[in-house]
Amino acid sequence: MKRGFYTIMAAQFFSSLADNALFVVAVELLRAGGAPKWQPAALVPMFALFYVVLAPFVGAFADARPKGRVMFTSNAIKVVGCLAMLFYVHPLVAYAVVGLGAAAYSPAKYGILTELLPASQLVKANGWIEGLTIASIILGVLLGGQLVGYKISGALLGVDLPIIDTGIDTPPEAALVVLIGVYALAAWFNTRIPLTGVAMRPIPKNPVELLPDFWRCNTALWRDKLGQISLATTTLFWGVSGNLRYIVLAWAAAALGYSTTQASSLVGVVAIGTAVGAVVASTRTRLDQATSLMPLGIGMGLLVILMNFIDNVWVAAPFLILLGGLGGFLVVPMNALLQHRGHNLMGAGRSIAVQNFNEQACILGLGAFYALSTGLGLSAFGAITAFGVVVAGFMWVIQRWHQSNLVHHSEQVQALLEIARSDKSH
Repeated sequence: MKRGFYTIMAAQFFSSLADNALFVVAVELLRAGGAPKWQPAALVPMFALFYVVLAPFVGAFADARPKGRVMFTSNAIKVVGCLAMLFYVHPLVAYAVVGLGAAAYSPAKYGILTELLPASQLVKANGWIEGLTIASIILGVLLGGQLVGYKISGALLGVDLPIIDTGIDTPPEAALVVLIGVYALAAWFNTRIPLTGVAMRPIPKNPVELLPDFWRCNTALWRDKLGQISLATTTLFWGVSGNLRYIVLAWAAAALGYSTTQASSLVGVVAIGTAVGAVVASTRTRLDQATSLMPLGIGMGLLVILMNFIDNVWVAAPFLILLGGLGGFLVVPMNALLQHRGHNLMGAGRSIAVQNFNEQACILGLGAFYALSTGLGLSAFGAITAFGVVVAGFMWVIQRWHQSNLVHHSEQVQALLEIARSDKSH
């Protein structure tokens, strides 16, 4: 791997660490303020909002500027969202601003991989990036949980500055100050990312012109016989994964009586499984084998339902590791296949923006579905069951879709797989 790849990894780690810690802090901020139960669940779709709204523009923005600079600017936006939450802007609104920064960050983060590395290293690079991202999720939710816990928050609130009255009086407020520092560290690594030498693609003078271009790119991926399957699968996976953070928190509170601090450790357990699955997939799976792993997605949906029958943490821990492991093993080769097809069809930044649009639309849709379920009075167990049924059903439909392609478009699918296989060998 080139040296610049490790700088990208460090920048991604600290930015994602702060994102995930901030989610837990925002949940505690809402719970401590007596917010209705649907509001903490709504944090997930609010974070996804700008991914969907700005998808036609952020990919072109990432392709028009050096991607390290794009990542730096995006981190600055996240800091603004963090400050907004600190200064009493409603957590749902402030977290949406952080989502705006993340929406701009993602096309640059993934797009730079295809600029820096050959196709033969994409699965391996994705394995490391996803594994490191999962590690940041584990440590991030643990960090967020501990920052709002009694011991660390007490120590932070006990720090007095002479003369200055900071106005920081609660554990979530103290946690926000720490997370602003983590975002600043990520921004420093962003400044160290090297230029790749890839030609920039200028943004049209009238940004509205990007809308038909984005629609063309989106249509191209959905029409591609491998692109559509990998896009549908990764879309569903991230829709599940994005909402699973809150679902595990809600389930742990209902089934185990856990506080936010205690439940955050179980979110980390899911992430451990995903990291293991991602790393194993990066070493054992080829690009052309990605579509054979789709039954794992159906298994994820069924395992989500089975969570309702667990009320013992010693059973829950290995179960959640298995749940995460299935997802990690599925998403890495699918994500690499999607990047490969997207890079060939339209360029890295635009491809990632299309991917983010669909994935975040799924997170938004599934999150809204879960929040609506709780808002209508379903218990945590009932909402989790409905969520799992929807996931398993959609994954079954995607698998049938691919089987239909193999029957009716066999030559085209095999030709595309052969291209992926030959690129992997170079």
